[in-house]
Order: sequence, then C-alpha cells, then structure tokens
Amino acid sequence: MNPTAPVTGVQRQGAKASSDGSSDFGTTYTKLTLQPGVTTVIDNFYICPTNKRKIILVSSSLSDRDQSLFLSTDEGASFQKQLVPFSVETLLFHPRQEDKVLAYTREGKLYVSADLGKKWTLLQERVTKDHVFWAVSGVDADPDLVHVEAQDPGGGFRYVTCQIHNCSAKMLTAPFSGPIDHGSLAVQDDFIFFKATSTNQTKYYISYRRNEFVLMKLPKYALPKDLQVVSTDESQVFVAVQEWYQTDTYNLYQSDPRGERYSLVLEDVRSSRQAEESTVVDILEVRGVKGVFLANQKVDGKVVTLITYNKGRDWDRLRPPSVDMSGKPTNCKPPDCHLHLHLRWADNPYVSGTVHTKDTAPGLIMGAGNLGSQLVEYKEEMYITSDCGHTWRQVFEEEHHILYLDHGGVIVAIKDTSIPLKILKFSVDEGLTWSTHNFTSTSVFVDGLLSEPGDETLVMTVFGHISFRSDWELVKVDFRPSFSRQCSEQDYSSWDLTNLQGDRCVMGQQRSFRRRKPTSWCIKGRSFTAALAARVCQCRASDFLCDYGFERAPSSGSDASTCFANFWFNPLSPPDDCVLGQTYTSSLGYRKVVSSACEGGVDPRQSPAQLQCPLLPPRGLQVSIRGEAVAVRPGEDVLFMVRQEQGDVLTTKYQVDLGDGFKAMYMNLTLTGEPIRHRYESPGIYRVSVRAENMAGHDEAVLFVQVNSPLQALYLEVVPVIGVNQEVNLTAVLQPLNPNLTVFYWWVGHSLQPRLSLENSVTTRFGDPGNVRVTVQAACGTSVLQDSRVVRVLDQFQLVPLQFSKDLDAHNPNTPEWREDVGLVVSRLLSKETSIPEELLVTVVKPGLPTLADLHVLLPPPRPTRKRSLTNDKRLMAIRQVLSAQKISFLLRGGVRVLVAMRDEDTDSPRLGGGGGYWAVAVLFVIGLFAVGAFILYKFKRKRPGRTVYAQMHNEKEQEMTSPVSHSQGVQSALQGEEFIDGTHSGVVLSINSREMHSYLAS
Repeated sequence: MNPTAPVTGVQRQGAKASSDGSSDFGTTYTKLTLQPGVTTVIDNFYICPTNKRKIILVSSSLSDRDQSLFLSTDEGASFQKQLVPFSVETLLFHPRQEDKVLAYTREGKLYVSADLGKKWTLLQERVTKDHVFWAVSGVDADPDLVHVEAQDPGGGFRYVTCQIHNCSAKMLTAPFSGPIDHGSLAVQDDFIFFKATSTNQTKYYISYRRNEFVLMKLPKYALPKDLQVVSTDESQVFVAVQEWYQTDTYNLYQSDPRGERYSLVLEDVRSSRQAEESTVVDILEVRGVKGVFLANQKVDGKVVTLITYNKGRDWDRLRPPSVDMSGKPTNCKPPDCHLHLHLRWADNPYVSGTVHTKDTAPGLIMGAGNLGSQLVEYKEEMYITSDCGHTWRQVFEEEHHILYLDHGGVIVAIKDTSIPLKILKFSVDEGLTWSTHNFTSTSVFVDGLLSEPGDETLVMTVFGHISFRSDWELVKVDFRPSFSRQCSEQDYSSWDLTNLQGDRCVMGQQRSFRRRKPTSWCIKGRSFTAALAARVCQCRASDFLCDYGFERAPSSGSDASTCFANFWFNPLSPPDDCVLGQTYTSSLGYRKVVSSACEGGVDPRQSPAQLQCPLLPPRGLQVSIRGEAVAVRPGEDVLFMVRQEQGDVLTTKYQVDLGDGFKAMYMNLTLTGEPIRHRYESPGIYRVSVRAENMAGHDEAVLFVQVNSPLQALYLEVVPVIGVNQEVNLTAVLQPLNPNLTVFYWWVGHSLQPRLSLENSVTTRFGDPGNVRVTVQAACGTSVLQDSRVVRVLDQFQLVPLQFSKDLDAHNPNTPEWREDVGLVVSRLLSKETSIPEELLVTVVKPGLPTLADLHVLLPPPRPTRKRSLTNDKRLMAIRQVLSAQKISFLLRGGVRVLVAMRDEDTDSPRLGGGGGYWAVAVLFVIGLFAVGAFILYKFKRKRPGRTVYAQMHNEKEQEMTSPVSHSQGVQSALQGEEFIDGTHSGVVLSINSREMHSYLAS
C-alpha cells in the first residue's frame, strides 16, 4: 500500500487515482481556495446528519471584522461565503430537517436559520451554552420547537420553549413556572431533566413525554449531592447519584418506565473531575446490544471493571484472556485476577476515547486497560471482544484511537501518542490479525479520525498537522479497492449472545447476530443487518428486580426470594393506590425489568394469597405553592398544591384554610392533583393549613405565605451631628411599610458585618470623633432598597433648642425631606443675620408634633484665618438676640406668619420665649422668622436615588406636595415661594421674610 501525499491547506476530494494505482488506498486531493489572497482559518466544521452533502465551515480571517460561514451543498466541491454579524460558538443542525440550524454565539445569543445559514433570526438572549435542544421526533408535536435554558432579567434561569418562527417574549412558554439551576436542563428522548435549588435544598425534576414535571423519587435517605443522567434508552432512565457520604464515587439507580421512581442497582461507581469542573462517572453503555453496560467500581481503594447484560440487575467482572498478544500465558485467573478497562471519555470529539463501541457493530468492544487485581492508571494495553464481552483478546501493548468502518468489517487503529506518526493499523477479521499502512510520507501529529457519514462507508480521513504552526493535513484512506465484491449469505456465520455464565436468555430473549467469516473479503454494505434472530424466553428470577424501597442481599445472585425491605419501607404494607374494600396481591418486593421481553414462566411477584386493603390514615401531607415560592404580591395568582405520601385518598376529606377568611372542604384533592387557585389582596403573613381526615386518623400540613408589595422608597433619617459616646437613633423611613415582612440590615462605619432588625429603627453610639457613614438596606421578599448618610461625631458643640408658633403644626407633612429642607433654610437665615459661617450651623427638625427643632452650633476648625471670627459665647449671644428680637419669619400660604424662638429646656410646649445654650445631641428643626418684609429663599436640595415624590403643580409659579405619610388626611404643605423644586426632588417650597434682604422683598 502506497502512502497518500498530503496537500497543505483546506482540501476536498478530487478525482480517483489512475487504474494502475488500484493498490493505492489514498485518493488525490486538490487545494480548495476559499478566499483568494486571504488567509482563512477554519475554526470548526459541521456536517448535516441527514444529508452529508451539506456542510458548514465556521471561519475567521484577519481582514474580516465579522465572522464568515462557508456553505456547501455538494459535499465540499464548492462553497458559498456568508458573512454573519455575530461570533459563532457552536452550530446545531436540526435532527430531521436538513436546512434548519441553530447558532449559539459567544455573547450567549441564540440565532436560527431555515436556509442553511444564509439568513439568521435572533431567537433568545442570555442563553446557557450547550443547553439548547431541538424538538424530539415522536415526542414533541411541533418539529420547529426549541427547548432553551435562558437567564431572565432578574438573574435567575428558566426553562422555556418557543417556535423558531416566533420566539418573542409573548410567545415564550414556560413548562415549569419556577427558576431552575444554571446548566441543569437536559432533553433526552422521552424525558426532560433539570434541578432547582431553594432554601438550600436541591430537587431534581423529570418530565416523561412532555407531561407535568414531577420530583425524581430516590430512596428516602439517598440525599443526593449531584445527579448525572447515564442513559434514557427504552423509556427507562439510568442515573448516577453522588450521595451525602461520597466524594469520588456515585451510586447507580434505575427508574420505572416514567422515570419517576428509582431503585439502586450498583454502588460506588468511580468518578473524576475533568476540565471546566465537569464530572465524569465511569459507566459506559455498550452500543449495539441493549441492556449491556460497563462500570468501574471503587471498593476499599481498588477500582475493578464490571459488566451487566440485564441493565444492572446482575454484575460480573470481566474474564481475562488466557494468552497475551504474543501467545504467551497470562497466568491471570479469577477470582484473584481479571481484565479491567479505563472508561474515560476523550477530550477531543474526533477520537474514540479509551473504549469504543458502535450501534452498527454489535458485540464489538475495543478498550484500553490491564490484567490484575485492579485497574492501574498507567497501563493502557488494548483488548478486543467480538462476542460482547464474553471472551477477550489482547491486540496492542499501548493505547490506540479506534475507528469502525463498514459495520465493523474494517477496524482502524492509530497509536495515541504525542509524537508524529505516518503508520496506521487495520484489521478486517474483527481483530484476529492486523496489517500496517503508511498513510502519509511525512509524519504528522494526528488530531483526529473521521469517517464519511453512513454505516456502510469504507472511506476515512486522518487529519493533523506537521508542526504546531502549520495548517491542517487531511489524508483520505479508501479501503474499497481491497474488496472486490458485496457479501452474500454464504459469507456470514452466526454467534449467540450469552452472559458470562453462558446463559443465552438475556433480557428475556435469545438473540443471534451475523458476523463476516474471516476468510471472506467482501463489503457488508448499506443493507447489512447484524441482528439475525430473536426468540422470547420464559420468565425467570433474573428477569425481575427488587421493587422500589426494597433491597437485594449482596450474595443473593438470581434467587427470587431475597428481596427485603430497607428500614424505611414496610414490605407488607399495601400499595399506594390501595382503597378500602378492595384486595391487592402481595408482590414480596419484586418488579419486572422494564426491557425484559420474557413471557410466562416464573413470576416472583405473585403471592399465594390476596390481601384485603385496610383503611389507612393519611400520612405525609404536604402543602406548597407551585414554583416553590412562599413570597407573593397582592393580587397575584397563587396555586396551592396538596400532596399526600401515604394513606387512603378516596374516603379522606380535606379542610383547607388559606388564612384570609377563605375556607373550603374538598374530596379527592390529592387524587386529582388539581391546584387551589387564590389571590391575596392585602399585604401580610397568612397561615395556610390543610387537614386531611378519615375514619382511621388525620394529618395536617401548614404553610406560611408572605404577601408583600415591592418596596418603593427608603430614607435613612439620622441626626447629622452627634457627640462622642452619646446615644443616637437611626430610623429607616420605608414606603410602603410592610409590618412583620421587612428585614433591615444596618452597617456602621467600615464594618462588613451588618446588624439585623425587624424594626425600622435602632440605637447606637460612636466612640471616636470623625465622620461615620451609616448605611441601611430594607429587604422585603425579592425587593431590596438602600440609603446611606454620614454622621459627624464631635467632642464639643453647642445646642440651642428652638420652637415655632403653633400655626406651623397644621401644615407639617411629617416627612424627612420636609424636615431636612426646613433645617437647611433656617441655618442659612441665621448665618445671614449673625455672620456666623453657614457650615458651623446645623438645624435639625424633630419628627412628630409639636414641631420642634434643635440648632447645633459647631466649633470652627483649628486653622488660621484672616477674617476675625466670633468666639463661642459671642456666637450664642448673637443667635439669642436674633431669635429674641423675632427677626426671623416666613409666610405660609394664606398669609399665616410663623415665628421661631428659643425653647425652654424643661418643656416641649410651643410657646415663644428665650433660652440658653446647652451641650446635647438632638434633631434640630428651625424656620427663621424675620419681623419685617417677606423674602424668597430658594431651596438647596440633593437628589436621592430611590425616593418617590408626590407633587402637584397649581400654576406656573406654585407647587404643592401631598405626603404619603402625612399625620392627618388632607393636610398639605403650604410653604410657598417663587422658585419651585424639580419633580424628581421634594415638593417643599419656602417663602422667607427678612428686612435685611431687600432684593428678595415680596409685596
């Protein structure tokens, strides 16, 4: 056999070699120039699974900003360039319709094309990579349906479906109403899987043939940490579950036909971590023969390989070959020595991994492993079986990548090595003999092996590179010239499938398969079928498993009398659907293997006696909200689900109290599974209770539901100046106020640990002078708001108590914004009248009535200044004189004038009079009254995020604010003036009078 000379670059199949080169297994290549003068990099390529003539190349070049697709409909003979305005991460052909393709981008967007990539439509954004699935034929009614895991605007992940022709937000369907865990959606055959974690508990859900999602029921104390789906063949699910006590092993469970209930079939299957934190479990489904699996079990630190022929019902170790590849005795004999195989997946999708099987080559298994008492990591000798694991032969001393051609009629092997190669090995007699072939004259680093689509193919491609900087080398190897004719019936012999005990009845039937005779050099071709005959067997004990909740003794073998109930299940209790007045058959804990085709014979499920169904009391009553949420909004539809684990359901009455006055009595509530739909109109906490009762007993379930409105505004009210070690009150003014539903988180200074409270106020002290930031968060359901303030902590300051004339009380809206605005105005007026710097005056209005305030007089900073400043005593004296002379006034709407004066220290009555200064900590409220003239003072206001403002304009120069937390109905802010506050801020408007400020005089 002569090698095929490689051609650099992207290549396609050219004309066949001349007739005198019939011994040449290669086909010449011609260079395909995709873009003349442009270096084109092929990032990936995709072949349509239903039409191999249709190919899409994903490429990029230095000159193109956008990514390009090259489309072919003639098996690569020609390509059409198509620019796409997105970066393709992966493409996914429709499993049935050859022109429909999904494209997942690097930005997490999902596009669809119905014309083989010429035009694209955006379907969804924020999609999870590798969790997009086309409709399954025969299960999904609409072939254009797409199953998608996508992130919602709130940050959670949802399972949604839509049609590719209309995937707008209005047309999305959510088969499951609640959030799901990221990266957990899987659609396989008849089943859909995902997991959902809430309140630190992970639940696994399954849907059979697109029915309602139900919880996957594992044994009661399984407590899974992780769950991996192994197989979904024949309407049955195999799952590997890592339980609470396991670290590097999983337990294997088998389901009922609907995938809902699971039984343990094998413990401690080895697992390992791979790239990107993915987990690989050492279990492999053997293709071509249903019910056969290989698994690596780890027991006492040793890993051994097991095989089952009846879907996990029985497991055995692999028999070792008696001689090695050289014909020498292996001296490996059970029970001390067996054959063990590595069951690793390949990181590269174009190589076979450590074990290779194929649906069209039943019974043919080739894998890497070793002989001994356990699996050894560094030993990767190659072994082969052509009778589905009954007998094995060694073929190589090192691991090889494997490719089956023509239904296993040709086996190709290339050494798995990091050095360049030019030789491949092949066998045409199922591994009995091997030949070598130089597939290239120049050694290449092999990146992968490809065969043309179709089981009948005898053409393969080796692709790799000469150096790490070179282009791909594609070398085609054609085995067709080696076979002169098609096979006939005389070219085949038969072999019977047996388990390791020699039993021909496997999965309830005897099966025979064709194999080509070693002396027949012929092509099996497209019409070849490996299955020859199948005959149904009579049922035996090996066709039955222990039922859900039962276990089989470890040494029981195939004995039919060894199923026993584990400690949480009573084998003599009647089935869940047992109804009073009926009889049931005791099965002694057995059920038939789902895939077994046996008929008649022994049936260990039968019992010699029919038992009467007793009246059982309700047990395990549960009430929940669909979607698992317990916090809802007023007016929102709530669907209450009631479930019952045990007990009679037909004679049971269910008393339902939803906590807001709704009470009802139901029959058959848990039997129908229909939810109770309800709406709560008002916020609050509601106690939902369900009582199930029959003549045998009762059970009760309780659920507390939080009904809360989204938070709209939060304002942190705190005195801006405080003395060292003096008690200060921090108050969060919340809108709306949800009593008993809101949690407040308080951060003081640089502390990362918050203080929690259910009240909207807390008290604290500051031990050191300086500026201290106080932050509060209010959390109610999924709604969270935050506000922050800075408090000045001082060693010394002076405090002047203030009061107002009584007319102000009727116009006080009692809002933090209004109090802060009035305090700013008063400080500025006093500064103007007394020449005291404004930054040394802080006026804080106190909440509530009567309207009072405190004026903080701060010490000047210790720095030299050219301007001569007043002493402390002179500042206080100036303030007393201004207030005593009644020089500060402001005009309310309607002409009402308010005076500000000193307040007596021993009373809170709003009378006018003088008073002295004192050292204290308080909230200040001052509005200056001047005796003569009305002046307009504009208001200084900073914008606060999260504030909701209620304001109403009356004319072009007048604005009125109605507070949502006013102390009385209908009372409005009546402070008026010329300049109006923007609608995004407070609605307070002030008019200030002063005989000193003639420029602001108002008539």
